[in-house]
Amino acid sequence: MTGPGEGQGALSDITLLAWAEAAGPGARLAYHTGFLVVDVADALSRLRGEELNRLRAVAAAACRLSDAGRVHLVQQRLGPDRFSYLAIARPRRGAAAVRVADLVTAG
Repeated sequence: MTGPGEGQGALSDITLLAWAEAAGPGARLAYHTGFLVVDVADALSRLRGEELNRLRAVAAAACRLSDAGRVHLVQQRLGPDRFSYLAIARPRRGAAAVRVADLVTAG
């Protein structure tokens, strides 16, 4: 499994979308570590400015990928109020599969 964690660079929405395009079925990517609902909330998040906007864009891209049937979104509990948020690539279903390029402009 790959993805951002403590001390690593932050993942962007474009990086997540590119990963989804290249990932084979069952591949996993950790797209956030923390408590996502708190980390994106204006009043609660320790993030500000571009960092907060980046995380919101990543979360939105993950939701678009899930809605399009490209990934399963799961979370793994690491401790109290601390989770690893994972995208797991789903098998593509023929020509009807949603292209990731179409999801870039959807958000």
